[in-house]
Amino acid sequence: MSDDAVPAQHDAPAPSRRTVLRTTAGVAGAGLGIGAIGGAPAHAAAAAPAGGAGTAGRAAPPPRQGATMAGVPFARRSTVRVAVVGLGNRGAGMLDLFLAVPGVRVTAVCDPVRDKAARAAARVAAAGQPTPAVYANGEHDYERLCERGDIDLVYVATPWELHFPMARAALLNGKHVGVECPVAMALDELWALVDLSERTRRHCMQLENCCYGRNETRVLRMAHAGRFGELLHAAGAYNHDLRELMFSPTYYEGPWRRLWHTRLRGDLYPNHGFGPVANYLDVNRGDRVVSISSFGTPALGLAEYRAAHMPPGHPSWKEAYIGSDRTVSMLRTAKGRVIRLEHDVSTPHPYSRINSLGGTRGVFEDYPARIYLEPDHADHRWGDFAAYAEEYDHWLWKEHANPPGGHGGMDYLMVYRLTQCMRLGLVPDFDVYDAATWTAPVPLSHASVRAGGAPLEFPDFTRGEWRRGRPGVDSERPAEA
Repeated sequence: MSDDAVPAQHDAPAPSRRTVLRTTAGVAGAGLGIGAIGGAPAHAAAAAPAGGAGTAGRAAPPPRQGATMAGVPFARRSTVRVAVVGLGNRGAGMLDLFLAVPGVRVTAVCDPVRDKAARAAARVAAAGQPTPAVYANGEHDYERLCERGDIDLVYVATPWELHFPMARAALLNGKHVGVECPVAMALDELWALVDLSERTRRHCMQLENCCYGRNETRVLRMAHAGRFGELLHAAGAYNHDLRELMFSPTYYEGPWRRLWHTRLRGDLYPNHGFGPVANYLDVNRGDRVVSISSFGTPALGLAEYRAAHMPPGHPSWKEAYIGSDRTVSMLRTAKGRVIRLEHDVSTPHPYSRINSLGGTRGVFEDYPARIYLEPDHADHRWGDFAAYAEEYDHWLWKEHANPPGGHGGMDYLMVYRLTQCMRLGLVPDFDVYDAATWTAPVPLSHASVRAGGAPLEFPDFTRGEWRRGRPGVDSERPAEA
């Protein structure tokens, strides 16, 4: 059936905004103390110690307010109507990809910088679509945008502190929402999004592009085919020298990203490393993370860079950096597996997401990609990972060998797959539980670093649903693409 022949359908009516607000009030933060850091608008989780004498003090997950969103499909629709909120470097680039995917129409754009919003609207019109509505009347105009009736998906690409209120506004207005990393910055915010997604029956997704990388999807399929044997350990990272960009007067809209290094000590950006390896280990789909212990180095890199490159009187000289130059977190799962996460954007080094997976039959390590599997390899010499492409490449990569867009094409495949699921009425490849899980190391690593690396309990955002195996990114190709 052609896309034009698919009758337009709509998601089931969401509960009223008043009902949702009333039933979620006061629940998200129960037993999950949070507090501002040095007066800054950031939060730290006061999580209970994991194991030992601290076990008795663990707070149970807050009671579920609605039905699970695990395995809930989108309503089928002929066209996916998208609103883009945030039109800086990331949002503007992703706008082009939404315009490149068949069956997608951009109906609204939003940015407090009016010129950016106007340029985005012009690009939509130049692509042959109707000129979208423009929302550029201050920092809160996204709230009016979310009230529109012609939006199916709100895409959020703004500074991190805005992710939670924007996702919240979208859900309360009956919209699905896809958020750039991280989905929120505090533990109570993550629980609030879980509750809102369940109450509103709308999906809240962390749009983690690295989950669609060619290497990542190939390793995922090999892991599920048993090529690594019983899985034992994995590692992921965001080790990316961002010093020049964080001090650039033009790359970011203001110093917001640099300022987070004055507020939190831990892993500010775990998602790129954590998302793919969580998929390998079926986290939330047969296993779950139960504890995290984080360690951080002194915070020296940004101050040293500032001394070498910033003139006297630059606003950054008023900033005191506390964010560890390198954070290392060790996560333990219910099945006894170990995950290592790293974060370092403040010191000179080549880019790496580590991206490794090990089991009883071998190991994969990325940057550069290399593999060692029994019985394929011997003599303790790395093998050629490319040799596994024909058999194990994901169907998305086989159908889109040279996808457009940045990051090697993974951005396009993420947008393509998400909107495909929405058009065909499929279950999304990841959901609000994945979003909360992949982001939880932000507040938890900060709390653990401050506590000298003490292991902390990792919340079960699924409330027990993780025991049920279910598909994820390693999806079957739909018969009707």
